[in-house]
Amino acid sequence: MTSIINTIVALATAFPTVPVNTTNATDASTLVNSLTQNNTNGLSVLGTVNAPLLDYYVANTSSPPWDPSTINTNPYTDPPNTNITVQKTLVISRGIISPDGVNRSVMLINGSFPGPTLEADWGDTFEINVINNLDNEGTALHWHGFLQKGTPYYDGVPSVQQCPIAPGSSFTYRFQADLYGTTWYHSHYSAQFGAGLFGPMVIHGPLQPEISYDEDLGPIILSDWFHVDYFDIVENIMHPVLPVTNPPSPVISVVGPQSTNVNVPISENLLINGKNNFDCANVFPGQTCTPQAGLSKFNFTAGQTYRLRLINAAAEATLKFSIDEHEMTVFANDFVPIEPYNTTVVTLGVGQRSDVLVTANGDSGSSYYMRSRANSSCSSVNVTEVDAVIFYDGANTTALPTSTPQPITWDSTCQNDDIALTHPYVTQAAATNVVTQKINITFGQNSSGNFIWDMNGSSFRADYNDPLLNQTHAGNFSYEPEWNVYNFGSNNTIRLVVYNSVPAVAHPMHIHGHNMRILAVGNGTWDGHITNPSNPQRRDVQMLSGALDPATPSYIVIEFEADNPGVWPFHCHIAWHVSAGLYINLLEMPEQIDEMNIPQITAQTCDAWNLYTSTHVIDDIDSGL
Repeated sequence: MTSIINTIVALATAFPTVPVNTTNATDASTLVNSLTQNNTNGLSVLGTVNAPLLDYYVANTSSPPWDPSTINTNPYTDPPNTNITVQKTLVISRGIISPDGVNRSVMLINGSFPGPTLEADWGDTFEINVINNLDNEGTALHWHGFLQKGTPYYDGVPSVQQCPIAPGSSFTYRFQADLYGTTWYHSHYSAQFGAGLFGPMVIHGPLQPEISYDEDLGPIILSDWFHVDYFDIVENIMHPVLPVTNPPSPVISVVGPQSTNVNVPISENLLINGKNNFDCANVFPGQTCTPQAGLSKFNFTAGQTYRLRLINAAAEATLKFSIDEHEMTVFANDFVPIEPYNTTVVTLGVGQRSDVLVTANGDSGSSYYMRSRANSSCSSVNVTEVDAVIFYDGANTTALPTSTPQPITWDSTCQNDDIALTHPYVTQAAATNVVTQKINITFGQNSSGNFIWDMNGSSFRADYNDPLLNQTHAGNFSYEPEWNVYNFGSNNTIRLVVYNSVPAVAHPMHIHGHNMRILAVGNGTWDGHITNPSNPQRRDVQMLSGALDPATPSYIVIEFEADNPGVWPFHCHIAWHVSAGLYINLLEMPEQIDEMNIPQITAQTCDAWNLYTSTHVIDDIDSGL
């Protein structure tokens, strides 16, 4: 294990030596796009000044379908039911587009990258028909952050709650918008979301009394971007300790002890709402590149206040968001309204969201950069900044802004902002009677020589053909070790103490089916201290920093109420880490799973998948998730 840790240390110290190209808007001479929106993003309008502003709610009524006082209710136990069904159809396919000017095959949803924005009011029910038009690839969509109480079979994780949707087949998800705010949906099949298979979701709901705004600018999706398909990246990552010798390939091979190699994926670019420019001098051989493809653009009117819905949909990068010469008020993290606070920089790990207000205090005729920045000490990136542009009324829309960027700081912990500063608006105290489970994250090699991530010494591996929820429903509790199932039975409150023993590599840890209370963050051994015990931070993704050294692990302590029968994933949200097995399943209230009425469509989807795989070989090269 010592040699493996030394390899990771070598890997971490190698990150800063990767050639960094800070290509962004300032490298261009004009803001005139050289490509059409259809060329860069298909049918998506995100990132254009024509993108629609969002209404306060979507119901066709004279007032919102909730009482403003419901901001004070417990959303986990008392969500409303509007008896309104929002029906959508999402068609998944591949197409050739150029989000940053580099032409490549991208996964599209309804012909768009990013996928279409799905909107509903709190308490509505979604009915979403997902059609798989991919060639020889299954898929499944996860609706990030929703509790799925009573509908765990629609959470969207293949091998856990469903079989993959076979090519040429469809699956209809039906679930309640049981929380409100900003989130996203994405593929949970292998690392498909790294190829563009994601889109934003907006659930309108009540606001804190001190929060008001003039316009809802809608989703601001921050992401990294690769010029090689996700499958090739995963194949390189999972390859047994061999150097990568055949470019193009977005990896570096870090040589560790005994001449072993860790293949580290390096993103080529960063995007805001699926757009950026790229320095075509750095394109891989054989790829087509058009310079100045175009940046995302937004309009402000001086004096108005705007709501921005920030989403980190990256495959790997931790990102810091800011707007030059403007302050932000943060009033929600993930699906949790909080006591508002002001800041100039918001830090988001993969999967995290923040809702912020920005008052347009600039002058008419001016323009400013909106920036999403990464750092090679926390992320494997080749470009460290992407810019978008905000135009005030009367601004020159072809001239580059001359605005001053907000200062940002990075450190090797790659942590979220201090949890002591965040107070959920609806108070919920830490529990006193809990069941505690320790989880230790390590990195090593399996018998085939592949580098894998372990949780308590076990790396996850999916069985697409036999979902765990279905097995549990049938009374089969004989789970294979590689399914990483933790059966918590009928215990009321679960506390996980999660240690990361690997230096310099952070993990955005995501829980399904719950918002988790974040009780503590630190290094060494947790001493039992809880931050803000009367009302700790809650969210569904929390950053776990890298260990200080091999003998001093980092940790997070999380807690959740075991009130949601199902099999719920808990995993790192970095695509390549979960591909390499950094994943466990939390089995909750199994006796009630036995009583569930699981819809017939889940069995039909498994029948279609089993039929497809009986005649087609699926390239199953990673954990499956």
